[in-house]
Amino acid sequence: MTKKKYLNEFDATLQIIQGKWKVMILYELYENSPRRFGELHRYIRDISHKTLTNQLRELEEDGLVIRTVYPEVPPRVEYTLTAKGLSLIPLLEMICDWGIAHVDHGQMERLLCDETEEK
Repeated sequence: MTKKKYLNEFDATLQIIQGKWKVMILYELYENSPRRFGELHRYIRDISHKTLTNQLRELEEDGLVIRTVYPEVPPRVEYTLTAKGLSLIPLLEMICDWGIAHVDHGQMERLLCDETEEK
């Protein structure tokens, strides 16, 4: 496997979380972990099965998510954040806070983080 190359630290961070659904996946795993594939699919709603699979694989390859397969019939697979994935949460919360403060809520289909909610 070839190591990715980045222009700089900004490029590295943005490329790792780049993807229409990755931030939602990370935030959902932070708030409700572990999560099964079907639970993530229902939470995100508009994501295709293929896209969710690809985004989870990329997050796993980048060391942000752990995929655990349980030897059961039928197989059970759960996803959780790694320590590296958890380290992104303060950044995601700042992005969320900025969006709540500077973007008209009427322009958003839904709010994922509530400014009154504290962890």
